[in-house]
Amino acid sequence: MVTNQRTSRMALSPDTRKRLITAALVAPASAWLFVFLVLPFIAIVVFSFGERAPEGGYQAAFTFAQFANLGSRAAAFKNTLVLAPIGSFVCLLVAYPVAYYLAVKVSPQYRLLLVSLVVVPFWTSLLVRTYAWMYILGARGIPHLLEFVGIENVRLLNTPGAVLLGIVYGYLPLMIMPIYVSLEKLDRRLLEASADLGARPLSTFFGITLPLSLPGVMTGVALVTILLLGEYLIPQLLGGGKVFFIGNALVDLFLQSRNWPFGSAIAVTLVVVVVIVLLVAMRIAWRVAGARQVDLV
Repeated sequence: MVTNQRTSRMALSPDTRKRLITAALVAPASAWLFVFLVLPFIAIVVFSFGERAPEGGYQAAFTFAQFANLGSRAAAFKNTLVLAPIGSFVCLLVAYPVAYYLAVKVSPQYRLLLVSLVVVPFWTSLLVRTYAWMYILGARGIPHLLEFVGIENVRLLNTPGAVLLGIVYGYLPLMIMPIYVSLEKLDRRLLEASADLGARPLSTFFGITLPLSLPGVMTGVALVTILLLGEYLIPQLLGGGKVFFIGNALVDLFLQSRNWPFGSAIAVTLVVVVVIVLLVAMRIAWRVAGARQVDLV
């Protein structure tokens, strides 16, 4: 018996043993994702083809009526698909100079301190920070100060602009960090060589710095955009029920209207949009990486 066990162990090749060890290490995480991610999504897909029960909830059926009714939530889709990309773009415009300054201009002895200040807002709940903006943009905040200079009847809260401001403030660190990491790895000798060859700073930026930092830019844009597609809190508080995102529509359908099939159809559509955004971002990143390799060759 002992001889058979030893023979079976010796029969396993090193590659097979590596695969078994890898499978054993990956199995707990895979099981976790399957139970808490895949199975709930399968349930949502099943619900999306059902009907609303008379008392609310889910009733078994097979119909595409929920997907055909997506147009009734066109405002939520429009606000999400317009404000989310705009918010990501504004975050990028603000984040890139900050990340460039931290990675290229600041001396190493102060860099860690300044990077820590970028992360500090995450130490406070987003809910508390959004409530602070509600006060700043509310009647007793900036509009009240504007009355002293003769500008009256200014409404900032419960507008798309307020939601956009909250988005930029809340998600800006998530845009800064990937760009900073990409710029921090930039070979400074390339910048020095460009300057020695007589290139102007602007030409160096568009010819070397920006192309080499595009992977970080794409990572930040994809990360912020995907999170914004499911955003609920900021539109709810700063939009005041007048600027709805898809996340707000889902909360309304699942918790108030109790129309689970229709909410599931919207959730499935949102997942499809997120997957499309990821695929587009990955395709652009691959093209950029391929172009960089060709340039280097």
